[in-house]
Amino acid sequence: MVGKVAYELELPAELVEVHPVFHISLLKKCVGDPASIVPLESVAMNGSLSYEDVPLETLDLHVISLRSKEVDLVKVFWRSQFAEGATLEAEAAMKAKYSNFFPSDFTPS
Repeated sequence: MVGKVAYELELPAELVEVHPVFHISLLKKCVGDPASIVPLESVAMNGSLSYEDVPLETLDLHVISLRSKEVDLVKVFWRSQFAEGATLEAEAAMKAKYSNFFPSDFTPS
């Protein structure tokens, strides 16, 4: 305990970039469940301590009409570190970021 409202946590060496002092409002009581523990080695994080979801499949193509233009959206099935799910993404942004994910004759399944 650093003060009346702050705790300093003992973090493993792998988390040296994380600031170890937290306000008590950010800490929650945890009742340990061994099944919910994710091994640190299985989480692939980059330098900013975040991870990137990976698109697995394009499910559908939607066109949304706005007042003055139409926007092409693709429904993408994602695989992340902890869950899987589908979201609607702008087709142009997805093609710019994941150009190898879209073949030239793209037709969603």
